[in-house]
Amino acid sequence: MILAGDIGGTKTRLALFAPGPGRSDPVSERTYSSQEYPGLEVIAREFLRATGAAIESACFGVAGPVKEGRSSTTNLAWVVDARDLARDLRLPRVALLNDLEASAFGLEVLRSDEFVVLQEGIPGAAGNQALIAAGTGLGEAALYWDGRRHRVFATEGGHAGFAPADETQIELLRYLVRRFEPVSWERVLSGPGLVNIYSFLRDSGRGEEPSWLADEISAGEPAAVISAAALSGRSALCSEALDLFVALYGAESGNLALKVMATGGVFIGGGIAPKILARLRGPGFVRAFVAKGRMRPLLEAMPARVILNDRLALLGAARYAASEEPIG
Repeated sequence: MILAGDIGGTKTRLALFAPGPGRSDPVSERTYSSQEYPGLEVIAREFLRATGAAIESACFGVAGPVKEGRSSTTNLAWVVDARDLARDLRLPRVALLNDLEASAFGLEVLRSDEFVVLQEGIPGAAGNQALIAAGTGLGEAALYWDGRRHRVFATEGGHAGFAPADETQIELLRYLVRRFEPVSWERVLSGPGLVNIYSFLRDSGRGEEPSWLADEISAGEPAAVISAAALSGRSALCSEALDLFVALYGAESGNLALKVMATGGVFIGGGIAPKILARLRGPGFVRAFVAKGRMRPLLEAMPARVILNDRLALLGAARYAASEEPIG
């Protein structure tokens, strides 16, 4: 069997796949709260004990930079090492990828009904592709077209400096720079980033926070509360926060698209996008995506799609683990 993992700051998902080329659905799958465990090896051991599966190869996508098979996770106090995992779990082959890198390996096996088109562009298989995903943090990866196939490479672009595009965003940067140094894109494009945007709008007097909203936010999962209140129309302040979040998501997606010349398309993944799909399909995302001055026609030709399948990183990790030779 193939063991695949998607390791995030909030949750860790492990799954078993039957070996073989192409796409297969998980034979067994379980989700764990990352913060409740001291390390990945403890979770993996628990999962393997429960399933009793014999593993021939494993691959884990980890939220953080990976260097020489080792990663100190960005939003989790873990150090993950492929060699240590292979030894401790007695696995013959273990690979460690950045989580967006793993997700990028999964793009090729997604079906057309697992996307929602935000901008049609000029579809085509050839050309570089970009993947951006906001969740607990902000991940970015790219796939370059070598003339025959796409080859994946990881980035840490989510930690690049936030660049405001208008007066409100400049004020947002001024607000955040008092709390964070430096202010990265992840500080505005993530679950915590949505909360930062909301706090800025509230604290700068752009809207009132009713007592029921303050109570729900303080009770836990503030990003989910804010997005739900925005989408339901219960709070104008939350709606404004989500609109700004969507505009920033479009702007940074366009930035990434320009940097890697993503004429093959831009894919929006992560846990947040499917939940706010109604807003992403509005005018704000695409308007910010293409607002690149003289490069506007180039951006208008790039397809932009939201990924609906939340197992993308697992599918990509399984595909990588099953390969007999490097696939990217």
